[in-house]
Amino acid sequence: MAICFAGIFVSYLIYGFLQENITQSRYGDEGERFTFMAGMVFVQCVVNAAFAQGAIHLTDAPEDNSPQSLFAIMSFSYLCAMLASNYALEFVNYPTQVIGKSVKPIPVMLLGVVLARKKYPVQKYIFVLLIVVGVVLFMYQPNNIKANNEDSRGIGWGEFLLMLSLALDGVTGGVQDKLRKEYDSQTHRMMLWMNMWSILYVVIGLVLTGEGVQFIYFVYKYPKVMYQLLAFAVCSAIGQHFIFLTINLFGPLTASIITTTRKFFTILASVFIFSHPMSALQWFGTVLVFGGLTLDLLYGKSTATQTHQSNSSKPSKNSKSKSG
Repeated sequence: MAICFAGIFVSYLIYGFLQENITQSRYGDEGERFTFMAGMVFVQCVVNAAFAQGAIHLTDAPEDNSPQSLFAIMSFSYLCAMLASNYALEFVNYPTQVIGKSVKPIPVMLLGVVLARKKYPVQKYIFVLLIVVGVVLFMYQPNNIKANNEDSRGIGWGEFLLMLSLALDGVTGGVQDKLRKEYDSQTHRMMLWMNMWSILYVVIGLVLTGEGVQFIYFVYKYPKVMYQLLAFAVCSAIGQHFIFLTINLFGPLTASIITTTRKFFTILASVFIFSHPMSALQWFGTVLVFGGLTLDLLYGKSTATQTHQSNSSKPSKNSKSKSG
């Protein structure tokens, strides 16, 4: 788990830097900006799929019987959640979006129960709630939100988009749980097919909106953008590899907790490195996050082991009886 966390943390730290560099840089004498988000997602998904295919070839991963319909649903909910979250910024300020997305583990847990029929002990809900509340309290900056409220439009619509994004995150996690539990879907095959379906959806969007032609022209005009996009996509592929590895080994809930606390640890590191002051509310949130994570590691491990043992004792659906 420590390796998975480090892989996600480092790769997405560089990923965020490269993404900001691409979208904030000025290109050419005219100072043009890169605004082709769908094109960026397309390159990202292509590299992710190529990475997964290469990993499957190198590891000689076995075939699985996972239905493509589940991959199609998982990919669609993943893309729509990302779009809803980004589009919400048109109506709410950034701190509100960050706080809203911080509760992601809760819908992942609840829809995992509904879609994959997962069962969690009561203490698991308490530990996850501690982590989520801690992250929200740490990220909550009332002065920033108050100052930015004048720039926010249609807050009700923005909050609806955030709730939609969270619900879709839960659907993605629930489908991933189902693939992992019922079909024993392999890490890189899950990664491959999610990205293949994403490529299909993004290509349709690029064609229908006309952004595809504009994106190709921009890259042709400024070739260095493609090198930046490839570096960005490689970091995405490495990060996604560790996310799917975490999902395969520990489940979508653990993956969502890691991705949720990643930003918390980034800001916390910045606080200590640059000696930024922390409010009492942030210190309280920090205690809740570390307390929740520690309790989950101490008491969640035994639960996971028992679940794994009970599942492994059941005969596989695809196995044939060897008895006479």
